[in-house]
Amino acid sequence: MDLVVVDTQVVHKKTGRPIGGLKREDFELFEDGVRQEIAAFSQDRLPLSIVFLFDLTDSVRPVLKPLASGALAALKHLKPEDETAVMVYAGSAKLLQDFTTDRALTVAAIEKASEMDSDEPAFFNEGVFQAARQAAKAKNPASRRVIVWLTDNVPNVPSDKRGNSKNESVGRLHTEIDALQELLETGTVVSSLLEFSAMSRTMAVLFTKNPIFAARRKHYPPGDVYKYAEQTGGQVMQSGKEEVASKLAELIDQIRTRYSLGYRASADQPPGKFCEIKLNVSKDVVKREGQVLVKAKRGYYRRASSGG
Repeated sequence: MDLVVVDTQVVHKKTGRPIGGLKREDFELFEDGVRQEIAAFSQDRLPLSIVFLFDLTDSVRPVLKPLASGALAALKHLKPEDETAVMVYAGSAKLLQDFTTDRALTVAAIEKASEMDSDEPAFFNEGVFQAARQAAKAKNPASRRVIVWLTDNVPNVPSDKRGNSKNESVGRLHTEIDALQELLETGTVVSSLLEFSAMSRTMAVLFTKNPIFAARRKHYPPGDVYKYAEQTGGQVMQSGKEEVASKLAELIDQIRTRYSLGYRASADQPPGKFCEIKLNVSKDVVKREGQVLVKAKRGYYRRASSGG
């Protein structure tokens, strides 16, 4: 039977502060309503494979300069064995640096991103889809896969049913459904640094509040950072322009506090089936800590040779 790994974070409901020191017996894990025996448990033992994904729209791009200047200090919060890749996106996604443990290469890629320009609209779903594909190429197969996404959560244009925008030069784009499936198939968690400027507010009104696009947004969602984080068990951390580097360091520290739980999947399910995961903490934890939130992926797609 395959080992299904669930990356999870437990936080206080009121403060959002991560709760450390939990043990295997503090968790209750279910697949399709059936309780599972937790066969593997750890906190901050598995290496990280992080894809940094940067939005290149006008409202977010200015934040990349201060991020680049403080990137090296933020990356010191990683362990030596952690690997990182760097991607950017607007009308399409581009890999600037493949997975590496060389922090200088990562910083150089972030600096390159900060100097890039684009007049294309931001296709969230395509960026996330391609980042999930990149996460699947992690050099360490035992690592925890994470996308750290810098965005203002303002997708500039919605896509149509086929995933195409009105900019035909972009070609076939992946939808929100495609991106979520890729994330869950690869076991990738989405966490975000959310920077929302005055320009972002203006663009939000123009592109996401305009009633002209309401029907299209409903049927062909352009993407939402909160939904991606919620579905994969990640988190969204708000950040201003001047504090973005320190917030990145804080986000890395919080990713480190996450727990990894593994259980043996039943051999009865066919390949391609979506298996729903539900993770709770015990009543003793609630009694001790108060009300908590458990952040974990909502499930996984059964594969022929491995469980998720």
